[in-house]
Order: sequence, then structure tokens, then C-alpha cells
Amino acid sequence: MMEMEPAAVLPTEAEDLQLWSSYRESGNPVIREKLIMRYSSFVKYVAGRMAVNLPSNVDYDDLVGYGVFGLIDAIDKYDPDRKIKFKTYAKSRIRGAILDELRGLDWIPRSVRQKSKNLERAYLELESRLGRDASDEEVCAHLKINKKELYKIFDEARSTIVSSLDEGDPEGEGGVSRQDFIEDKTTITPEKNAERLEMQRMLAREITCLTERERLVVSLYYFEELTSKEIGSILGVSDSRVSQLHTKAILRLRGRLNKDREAISG
Repeated sequence: MMEMEPAAVLPTEAEDLQLWSSYRESGNPVIREKLIMRYSSFVKYVAGRMAVNLPSNVDYDDLVGYGVFGLIDAIDKYDPDRKIKFKTYAKSRIRGAILDELRGLDWIPRSVRQKSKNLERAYLELESRLGRDASDEEVCAHLKINKKELYKIFDEARSTIVSSLDEGDPEGEGGVSRQDFIEDKTTITPEKNAERLEMQRMLAREITCLTERERLVVSLYYFEELTSKEIGSILGVSDSRVSQLHTKAILRLRGRLNKDREAISG
């Protein structure tokens, strides 16, 4: 019988709280360094998930480096008394720091952004006219391209959605936020809370309109936090096919939510 390796000893919740309490009281840089080291693997995890949707010329180690600045910011501003788990709080800070750097680099070519917008618009126009999900063949006919070209656009458009589903579209296109599913207990203005609740309602409704496979991909990726490879194993398809399903789902959601917002504001 194979001998199992001993599990790593993790700090208890009491030890964790004591560490945070000590840092809040003293601001000791030694304790701060301990906290950075404790959560450095989490930065790598967040950077790794983001890297999946980025072109190969974006270096993973650079993403980790950008993310560390977000981690440090989160450590300095985290308040344990709010009863929010640190990783929940830190994730948006880490992602935000990485996205800020990527936006500064202008790493998405204008042509790719335009293709992504055209595809998003095509889905919205077709589905509004047909009253159902548009097939790949119908999208190809609408855009006057073949399937090979469509799948190439899916692959290129992956990079445009890394900043839309979790963080919002930096160009104001109305991205979807995973946090829109979660009640924001720190919100102090009724207006912001009402806006978030309305977004929760719209997003939940639009997700139910996705195909079964697209719903499953979105659920497994954003809520179960599985990798593309793990999702592919569940669905019995390749990593690239999972990426295409993921991209298609997000483009549809973006288009539909933009339409919903225009209807509300108009």
C-alpha cells in the first residue's frame, strides 16, 4: 500500500486572526512580510487563471509581479472586523492591479477589440431577430466568414473578456461582474445597492438564456473555479473548445446586458 505524504500544516483561524490583529495594532513590517508570504501562492493562483485568457506574449511571471502590488494594497487596507474573508477581499485588488498594468501596456490590438465587438453585435442582432440562440453557421453567414475564421475570432477575443466578466469593461462597454451575484454588505448608499440588485437580477436571467453547455462552463469556471482542462474533462471536449464556449457565452452576456441597460436608461 502506497504511503501517503503528510498534509501540510495550515495555520488555524485563531492564529490567522492573531496575526491580522497584531499587524493592525503595530503595522510591523515583519508581520506584513509574513502576510505577504502567506498569501503569495494565492497571487499565483489568480494570475494563473487570468493567464489562460491572455495571449502568449504576456508573461505569467509579470502577472504575478503586478498581482503582488495588489496583495500588498489589500493587506494594508483589509479590516478583519468587517467579517469578510481576506481572500475574497484581496482577489479583486490583485486582479485590479494586474489589469491596471495590462491596460497601461495596451496589450489588446485595436483590430481584436473590433472583431470582438462585431461578434458581440452579431449575436445580439441575430438572436433578437430569431428569438433563439444563433448557431455557428448562422453567425458565419451573418458575418460572411467560415467556421475556421469564426473559431479564430473566438481565440483572439478571449483576451478581451478577461477584464469584462470579473472587473468590468475598461472602455465602458458594460462588463459583467462576478460580484454582481453577491450581496455587497459594505455598500452604504441605497442607490448603489439597488443598482447592484438590479444587475444581479438581469445577470441571473440572461445566464438562464445561455445554452446548457455555456451555462455549465460559466458556472464551473466562475463559481466552482475549475480550470479549462478540468471543465473539458467533465464535458468530454478539448481545452480549446471550452475556451470557445466560454468566449461565446461572455460575448452573448455582454451584448444582452448592454441592451438591458440601454432599455433601463432610455
